[in-house]
Parts: sequence; structure tokens; C-alpha cells
Amino acid sequence: MVFPHEDLNLHIFEPRYRQLIDECLDENKTFGIPSFVNSKLLGYGTEVEVKLLSKRYGDGRMDIKTKGLRIFRIVDFQNPANGKLYAGGEVIFIENEDLNDVINPYLLSLVEKLYHLLKVKVDFEKPEYMPFSHRIVHKIGISIQEEYEVLITSNEKVRQEILIDHLERIIPVVTEVERTKERIAMNGHFKELDPLNF
Repeated sequence: MVFPHEDLNLHIFEPRYRQLIDECLDENKTFGIPSFVNSKLLGYGTEVEVKLLSKRYGDGRMDIKTKGLRIFRIVDFQNPANGKLYAGGEVIFIENEDLNDVINPYLLSLVEKLYHLLKVKVDFEKPEYMPFSHRIVHKIGISIQEEYEVLITSNEKVRQEILIDHLERIIPVVTEVERTKERIAMNGHFKELDPLNF
């Protein structure tokens, strides 16, 4: 799952995708990454452009840097596309109806709480426009199905509500896991002490 404005590094090795990327490089074309969940094509995806061919191997494999552009809905899908090794089809681009980058303070507090519990620092700031929901969706342990729900939702307020629902479910679980880790780390050393004489 790739989101608009997101950077994605890809290792291309299958012949069909090597053909696709070679065409994109030669003809300055974009390509689409459709969303698959449980091996099912769900009908939406993201247009992607190749920003850089990082490395080409002797056997034709390549490493590329890409960036997500726009979300699309698949109208027609052929696998493979006519005369090609790779799949193709017709798409309609979905406009993002809310370009306001207001961050729900409650969502931000939940994200910070999760990172504090996990004792990690994650940079979710971007210099260019990218909705907050898209900046953090891969950084909060959300399921692929929920990522897809965020992808196809065009309103930023609603996307942030999806993330809030996820964090409200996951934070109590993470909290309990961290408490359990602390209890395990104590290794039972204090279990025989009288708390009144501690």
C-alpha cells in the first residue's frame, strides 16, 4: 500500500515488472500499484512515478526510488494487458476533497503516547504537503485492511478518525505488553518482600 507523496524504494526482479519499469523510464510514464489484500484486488490503488533508477544489475533486476502521486479507482483490469507481460487497465483518479492539514490534537496525543510506550522516536514531519493521516499510517501498526480504508477515504477528518479508532484499541494492548515485560524483567525478585517493611 503506497500513499500520495510517499517515497517507496522497490527492488524489481520479475520479468513483467522489469518490462513495465523499462517502459516508464524510456517513455517518462507513471505506473499504478493496485491494492491487494489477502490476494484479492480491491479496486483502488496509487499512481506512482519513478524518481530514480538506483541500480541496474547484470541480470536485468533493478532498484528504483518511486513516489506516490494520486489515488485511483480501477474501472477495467486486464492481466496481462494487451501485448504486455504486466497487468494494466483503465482507471479514474480520485480527488482528495480535504486538503486542510489540521491535525486532531487527540490523535496527535495518542500517537505520542504509543511512541512513548514503545520507547521509539519516529519522524512523521514532511516538508511538502502530505496529509497527517498519510504521514503516519505506516507508523502506528495499523492492519493492511485499515490502511486500505484510509487510502480510499478522501476526507482527512474521517481518515484521522479511523486512526484514532485503531490507536484506542491498540494502546491498551501495548500498555499491558510493556507492563508484562517489566514484570518479566523483575524476574520475581520482589515477590517475597513484605510491602510494609520494604
